[in-house]
Amino acid sequence: MIKFRLILIIVLLQVSGMVFSQNPLNQPAPTDPAFRIGKLANGITYYIRHNEEPKERASFYIIQNVGALLENDDQNGLAHFLEHMAFNGTEHFPGKGIINTLEKHGVQFGRNINAYTSFDETVYNLSDIPIKHEGLVDTCLLVLNDWADYLLLTDEEIDAERGVINEEWRTGQNADRRMFNQYVKVLLQGSKYTQRDVIGSMDVVKNFKYKTLRDFYHDWYRSDLQAIAIVGDIDVDVVEQKVKALFSGIETVQNPPKREFYEVPDNKEPLYVLTTDKEASSYEVNLYIKHKATPPAEKNMNYLREKTIQALFGMMTRDRISELLQKGVPPFVMGSISYSGFVDGYEVLNIEATAKPNEDEIAFKTIFTEAQRINKHGFTSVELDRAKTNYLTSLESRYKQRDKISNDVYARDCKSNYIGNEPLTSIDFDWEFAQAILPTISVEEVSAHAKQWMTPENRVVVVMGPDKPEAKHLSKEQAFAIINEVENSPIEPYTDQVVSSNLISKELKGSKVKSTRQLPEFNAVEWTLGNEAKVVFRQADYEKDQVSLVAVSKGGSSKVNNDKVASAMMLNQFMGAFGVGEYDATALKKALTGKKVSLNVSLSDLNETFSGSATPKDFETMMQLLYLQFENPRFDKEAYEALLGRYKAYLANMANNPQKIMSDSLSLIMTCKNPRTKLMTPQMLDEISLDQIEGIYKDRFVDAGDFTYFIVGNIDEATAKTMAEKYIGSLTNLPRKETWIDRNVEGPKGKTVREIEIPQETKKATVIVNFDTKMDFTPEQNLLLSVFRDILNFRYTEEIREKEGGTYGVRVSTNSEKFPKAEKSLNLMFDTDPEKAQKLKSIVYQEIEKIAQNGPTAVDLDKAVKNLLKNREQSKLHNNYWLQALNTYYTYSYNPAAAENYENILQKMTIADVQQFVKSLTSKADVVDLIFKAKPE
Repeated sequence: MIKFRLILIIVLLQVSGMVFSQNPLNQPAPTDPAFRIGKLANGITYYIRHNEEPKERASFYIIQNVGALLENDDQNGLAHFLEHMAFNGTEHFPGKGIINTLEKHGVQFGRNINAYTSFDETVYNLSDIPIKHEGLVDTCLLVLNDWADYLLLTDEEIDAERGVINEEWRTGQNADRRMFNQYVKVLLQGSKYTQRDVIGSMDVVKNFKYKTLRDFYHDWYRSDLQAIAIVGDIDVDVVEQKVKALFSGIETVQNPPKREFYEVPDNKEPLYVLTTDKEASSYEVNLYIKHKATPPAEKNMNYLREKTIQALFGMMTRDRISELLQKGVPPFVMGSISYSGFVDGYEVLNIEATAKPNEDEIAFKTIFTEAQRINKHGFTSVELDRAKTNYLTSLESRYKQRDKISNDVYARDCKSNYIGNEPLTSIDFDWEFAQAILPTISVEEVSAHAKQWMTPENRVVVVMGPDKPEAKHLSKEQAFAIINEVENSPIEPYTDQVVSSNLISKELKGSKVKSTRQLPEFNAVEWTLGNEAKVVFRQADYEKDQVSLVAVSKGGSSKVNNDKVASAMMLNQFMGAFGVGEYDATALKKALTGKKVSLNVSLSDLNETFSGSATPKDFETMMQLLYLQFENPRFDKEAYEALLGRYKAYLANMANNPQKIMSDSLSLIMTCKNPRTKLMTPQMLDEISLDQIEGIYKDRFVDAGDFTYFIVGNIDEATAKTMAEKYIGSLTNLPRKETWIDRNVEGPKGKTVREIEIPQETKKATVIVNFDTKMDFTPEQNLLLSVFRDILNFRYTEEIREKEGGTYGVRVSTNSEKFPKAEKSLNLMFDTDPEKAQKLKSIVYQEIEKIAQNGPTAVDLDKAVKNLLKNREQSKLHNNYWLQALNTYYTYSYNPAAAENYENILQKMTIADVQQFVKSLTSKADVVDLIFKAKPE
């Protein structure tokens, strides 16, 4: 810490003109001393860090400086294919040995065991490993070692994986992907990026020779291009010795091919590309202005200062666009002006607008005018002060919670350091650096950066939208004419409105606690206030800089008649755009400058809910917002019309979107076309009104005594009580007690089987099978459903993904409800080749039937139980768990945090218990069995 402060004092002296001999900002940023970083003789770099939280957990990463750009033409897609093969047999873990070994310890494939491939890197991770199990650190290190140099790549496993990759490609083939593959050829013209897209050529994937994959592996998976990162509740010295002993055995590759850096050529004249797709659901115009990024060797403290300037620029442009979208009828649906990382070695200024149908011109002209307003006039000092304050507030919160940063965040920082030489600084340094450097950044400097990024070279205009005869897209001539016109026209500077930060000016009478009840099982207390409001408080410092709030009342949209259901459905979206009290949304954001606080409104079928979060120092502000949302809500006609117009434009072309078609069809089938089922369409928006939203809100979000308020966080009990008495105690109480109405919105009875043809460019089928059963809502039954879900995940991964190569993955989800009726649901969904859909769907049923007849295997049951126990242990270390637990206790009258309602049930659960549960769930279920598939051309 003394070293950091000394550096920062020098920095301050430098920028104030008192030191001239050498610019200290050109010095390297100090590396976080908590990291042990080394390099083995064979070239492997290692990062090791002790992280106290969470206890007895660690994450293990291997970072390969290898991606799709290194492929030859006959290897197109094999960097990604090789990533898959790392889970299909290594020297010490043949077959599915890695997954099977770790799942026995509650580690979940996909969630905790995963990898990704990009253009430039491939990263594997074993996350949140419960290292209290003896020998598991050694096991994980052995997995990393095998991933580094000991993949088996057998003929049989390669052939089995071809189908999985093909199905991953099929799942990802949508309008956005197809349009990207078109416009990237112009955006990155002349570079190798135009020849690769990571997933690759399916012709290559289906037909490559085994040797082609093995050649890629031996050329590029080598020690000089590899790093490992181990972060967690470990002994750094011990782990370092293990790393040296194990990984030093990997031999250095002699005369390896050179790891090239792939450049993106400059374009002096602007480029233009129009890309369309029949399934595209929006009209978009982007202007990209490409820039070379800071070279890795120059990523010093001055680089950190530059990144700070970029962050401030982004905050100020977001505020301006947000303000524009609140006014009148905005000329675009969404917009942004941002400066960020691009492909390796490059950054980009992106000026983007999502237009209303056939209104590309006005959308692009408006967003480009805003960019030019910044270019010509820069920002105001008030804007910059506000951005600086918010930047520092966010960093301060991270600093206060520095001992709660996850292992994976640190591991990903190691990845960024290894691949791109990003500074690996400590949070202590980041906090002090920001405090020292922010005063040295002037509004003139940020404005000059914005002007510097608006270069005439390296510009590319990308226009995207639906492929249909009536569509009108921005032409090349129109785009360049708009740019020329706006750049050569006078533009008024932005004028900022300063607002008061005093949310409530009047004195609140409040009401005192009239009764207190201790809740020892939660280490919590319940207060009933004089206005009958019930407040439940639990002190918790799991997140040291957070206090969370949830307030719940029964009723929800079930209390709204059918003719107003559409307005009830949209209430959540609109209330967030209105602001509160005397403050519209823009003014409210300015009033909350420097505060980390949020409060959201939610109207669901059965409940109305407020949910919020704040730092301890901003807890009172959150309570003020809660008071205002009750007593002085705002219904802003201008904001309503602006958002309504944007929603209508957004939905105008969604009828072309296969996902929207399937979602809408499923909603209608699952509710038997109940009149209360409203589909998000432009026609539905014609049914809503501001008056209806106001009336529903004022009926649902009133009556302090009908809500229960849960507060959990790092404040003392006396403060929580005082704030509750002042703000919640001042809320109006009505002489009513309400509950929800059962509107009898139910799905079809018996078994419903349908095949539905939909317009779709990709030859793809989506299989959906849903079971609904009336069953008791008890801790035992709920946990049995969770165990069954996890077991099915194991079974479908093995049978449908791995053995059949039939899908990238089966998504298994479950739900338990007590109100309005006690029922449970199981939903299964996957994409596949239409020709395989019936066969794979039959396997879905077969695996369920096997469990109903014979029960799960002991291995699968044990894995599922351990996974749930592991996740439970982790989740209890967060404030939100206790909010949910308290809410569950008050809603369902049982304590979900008690061992007898969780751990004890799981530890005693038997094969016969699961078998009987599955029989009960499936034998009495109403089943919806659907296949959506592309219409034949």
